[in-house]
Amino acid sequence: MPKERGEKVVATNRRARHDYLIEDTYEAGIVLSGTEVKSLRQGRASLVDGYAFIDGGEAWLDAVHIPEYTEGTWNNHAPRRKRKLLLHKQQIVKISHKTKEGGYTLVPLQIYFSDGRAKVEIAVAKGKREHDKRQALRERQDRREAERAISTRGHLGE
Repeated sequence: MPKERGEKVVATNRRARHDYLIEDTYEAGIVLSGTEVKSLRQGRASLVDGYAFIDGGEAWLDAVHIPEYTEGTWNNHAPRRKRKLLLHKQQIVKISHKTKEGGYTLVPLQIYFSDGRAKVEIAVAKGKREHDKRQALRERQDRREAERAISTRGHLGE
């Protein structure tokens, strides 16, 4: 069987970029059981409530919902179990120092397959305040209106 090539995104956490200011991102492997991998290959996962944390020098991913594999038997996995993340020791130490500073948290941004291996992109992020969210929304709307005005002006000039 030929080895898979490229990236296939399974799930993204669109809410994370709205609720948090992203500082750094890291790519980590995930320790999964067989039925979890099969369920991910079907494109079924949810990062909505997920978060990551450092405990005892190891990185963990919690509250990420990977539903049970439909073809699985009695040995199916628990949908919201704690999963170990595979990171280099230096990365874990760096992330640990950053999160202990206060105000920072680890948020999963997306789960994907890279050359056939399941990966998760986690971010060291700081929570946005309500006025920051409104400001970002206002900037996005202003940019859209400007682009719309430019495109309609281009259509009128023809």
